[in-house]
Amino acid sequence: MSARALRVAVVAARYPPLSGGVELHTEQVSQRLAAAGVDVTVLTTDLSGELPAAEERDGVRIRRLPAWPRGRDYYLCPGIYRELVGGDWDLVHVQGFQTLVAPTAMLAALRARLPYVVTFHAGGHSARLRKALAPAQERVLRPLLRRAERLVALTPAEADERARRLGVPRERFAVIPNGADLPDESAAASVRDPDLIASIGRLERYKGHHRVLAALPHVLARRPRTRLWIGGGGPFEQALREQAAELGVADRVDIRAIPLEERARMAAELARVSVVVCLSEFESQGIAVFEALGQGCRTVVARAPGLIALVDEGLARGVELDAPPEEVARVVVEELQRPPLPSPPDLPTWDGCADAVLALYLEVTRPR
Repeated sequence: MSARALRVAVVAARYPPLSGGVELHTEQVSQRLAAAGVDVTVLTTDLSGELPAAEERDGVRIRRLPAWPRGRDYYLCPGIYRELVGGDWDLVHVQGFQTLVAPTAMLAALRARLPYVVTFHAGGHSARLRKALAPAQERVLRPLLRRAERLVALTPAEADERARRLGVPRERFAVIPNGADLPDESAAASVRDPDLIASIGRLERYKGHHRVLAALPHVLARRPRTRLWIGGGGPFEQALREQAAELGVADRVDIRAIPLEERARMAAELARVSVVVCLSEFESQGIAVFEALGQGCRTVVARAPGLIALVDEGLARGVELDAPPEEVARVVVEELQRPPLPSPPDLPTWDGCADAVLALYLEVTRPR
């Protein structure tokens, strides 16, 4: 079967213009697959009821279906089941497994006798109950995950761990990292600010922006001109603004999201930043850190799952997740005093990611 003949349903709980790492991955890969001739339809949800129910963007058809409950992120969406069972598909690709969208899609694929693959995108969560239930959730999903044609991890370490926990042979996993490249047209004109640090990602507590903010007064004690850009949007924004006010640093903090589709603008903003700090409790791979490295930024990350590998590879400075603000500040100041990276490291690209996904599609749909 050729790429041009493939009809693929990509299922994701969220899709741009909603922001996040899974959303970015799904969009970047889907657009490139469509450009390669794959017939791609993204089936996603709309909790707000305000987004277009159907549209086509960059060759990708998007179907947004109502989901419930509106005030939570469980994403119960019966419409996805109906779309998959009643559609004409060659393959189903489930992006992420943390919501009710994933089992709905896998059950529908089994009912319709469609092959399916699952990419884990196993990030963290701010709610204690959700984090506590995560192992049980994986056990419940284990029979469905075991019946996937292939399982996709972003890193070899994640593949090893998932294979062990699911009792699935390691060879059933494909390792396909996220891309890290950004458009560089406008970034070339940016002038790096030696006093600008950034913490980038969706504004959820587990992302650790509050840890960076807590360290800022100690950074300012040594470098009074320092400013912090918190780049993201989300439910934790008001708490961060209140924290900045309580610390007396509100005038040194800029909380501002860049829309996911404005990739050139993100490249230009990162090209101005000297140090990007990511103190998240958990990341699958850490797209924001890779993008920062690609723009020549120094990086400081927590020694946490999905990030510690960057420290081990010499790509980032590491601090313990529970390090006091004074320690975080010390490391950040040391990185601010160093020159920008002489040249970006060799990082994975979105083209390479999409090529690997397409090769996987052709493998699992090949007539046996």
